[in-house]
Amino acid sequence: MSTTRRAAVVAIVVCALAFTIAVPLRTYLSQRTEVREQQAQQAQLQQEVAQLQGRKAELSDPAQIEAEARRRLRYVKPGETPYIVQLPEDKAPDAAPPAGQQQLPGSSWYDNLWNQVSGG
Repeated sequence: MSTTRRAAVVAIVVCALAFTIAVPLRTYLSQRTEVREQQAQQAQLQQEVAQLQGRKAELSDPAQIEAEARRRLRYVKPGETPYIVQLPEDKAPDAAPPAGQQQLPGSSWYDNLWNQVSGG
């Protein structure tokens, strides 16, 4: 065979190998990226599960449940006197009703709703 034919055959074989390897290599690289993303998400979810299990363990204690009820729901035991200290910065600013809508003092929510619906 002549040198030109040998070079052409070698070029064809190299191209065939390149095309044969290119698709699986691209698939491998994209799957490797997906695997990294999934592993990061799995680690995040495992951390969240650990936090939730710790919270569950905390709430299995009746004293902790009572403390949560007192703090979040403001429960008090019979005979106790509850006090709520409201600081000036804790107070929400009074919101003015939108223009054209005046809320009557002492009126209920359904009266206000009916007035808005009826246009009065």
